[in-house]
Amino acid sequence: MVNDLQEPNQTLQPLRKPLISLRRYLGDGLGWGLSTLAFLVLTSAFFSIIGNVFLRALPVLHLNLFTEITNGIGGGLKNAIEGTAILSLGSILIAAPIGIAAGIYLSEHGAGKWGSALRFLSDVLVGLPSIVLGYVGYITMVIYLGWQFSVAAGIITLAVMLLPYITRTTELALRRIPDTVREAGYALGAGEGRIVFQILLPGTSSAIMTGIFYAVALSMGETAPLLYTAGWSNYMWHGHMTKEPIGYLTYVVWTFINEPFKESHMLAFAAAFLITFGVLIFILLARWILARTQRKLGGL
Repeated sequence: MVNDLQEPNQTLQPLRKPLISLRRYLGDGLGWGLSTLAFLVLTSAFFSIIGNVFLRALPVLHLNLFTEITNGIGGGLKNAIEGTAILSLGSILIAAPIGIAAGIYLSEHGAGKWGSALRFLSDVLVGLPSIVLGYVGYITMVIYLGWQFSVAAGIITLAVMLLPYITRTTELALRRIPDTVREAGYALGAGEGRIVFQILLPGTSSAIMTGIFYAVALSMGETAPLLYTAGWSNYMWHGHMTKEPIGYLTYVVWTFINEPFKESHMLAFAAAFLITFGVLIFILLARWILARTQRKLGGL
């Protein structure tokens, strides 16, 4: 009787394996199909945007664009290119040391309540709209401190915006190093400072540099915080940190596209193309550094 009940199950078992294999095959095919479709949509959108911006900017992509300053709603973009470079470089020079130091603290001593509080504040700062940072910078530096629209106000506002990104990148990079490396350093008599600066940071330098490059790319594309702090200038920067506005590329994109003149539209697309090209270069450079380091570590 028992054998009679088991016979149907035994006959169904050979049929279940092909059904399971077919189901897995269809699932894999559907997953690969959706992934390929998403990739094609993303790639087509990317090249469509880049191509459209490039074609619209092509009439003004000549030497005069880089050698002439903006004249009203025409001319070149020399002053805006200079301003973008100064603001991005200055904000990184401020944000990188502070962010790396904060990341080291969170990685090595951030298990307590102060570490949790710092992470919470960092998360809040990441989610804060950049225009709010710009308005706070306007109230505190432009108005209260009397700096007016200036390079210092723009740089500090951008640095505050970039701090949480560099901090989190540094913390995650340091946490990837096993505790046995730290223990080996302590066993050899090395102090905490030597372990951090001679062992941990060199081992995570590529990941930290990647985060810094991404932060530079982010700062290049910001407009809202600079409208309230850096202002705008049609002239080259004369070296004053306060009480002197400065030009930057995102202002050209934001303002000139609304003008009813073809020349201003072409300058806006040229500025957009330069920003996009610069951001792409920094992202590719960051990925190259990270991939190169991973290949070296894989070969060891």
